[in-house]
Amino acid sequence: MPNAPNIRIAPSVLNADFGRLADEIAKVENAGADVLHLDIMDGHFVPNLSFGVPVVESIRRCTSLWLDAHLMISDPARYAPAFVEAGAGGITFHIEAVQRPREVVRQIRDLGVKVGVALNPS
Repeated sequence: MPNAPNIRIAPSVLNADFGRLADEIAKVENAGADVLHLDIMDGHFVPNLSFGVPVVESIRRCTSLWLDAHLMISDPARYAPAFVEAGAGGITFHIEAVQRPREVVRQIRDLGVKVGVALNPS
């Protein structure tokens, strides 16, 4: 199809059973997932707390899928390098978490990964 949309399936790791994380990742990989979406929450920028760099490192060891780290955290520029080093191929941060979003985009691009900017509609 000449004008077919480029659709990618990106299940969120937060929906996984963390006691069987490698098996859960293998399931979605075998089902055709293209990307793993990693919701990183710090309990400060958002009220929930999820997981950090050590879990991303573990995920990287058990899959070759592209990892999209969605940083719902305060000061994403400070932590982006650690998530890239852990294996994230892309970093998405919230525009309302930073004062100079263009500078943060540049800093993340300079890490050699894709960058996305998310915003809350309100």
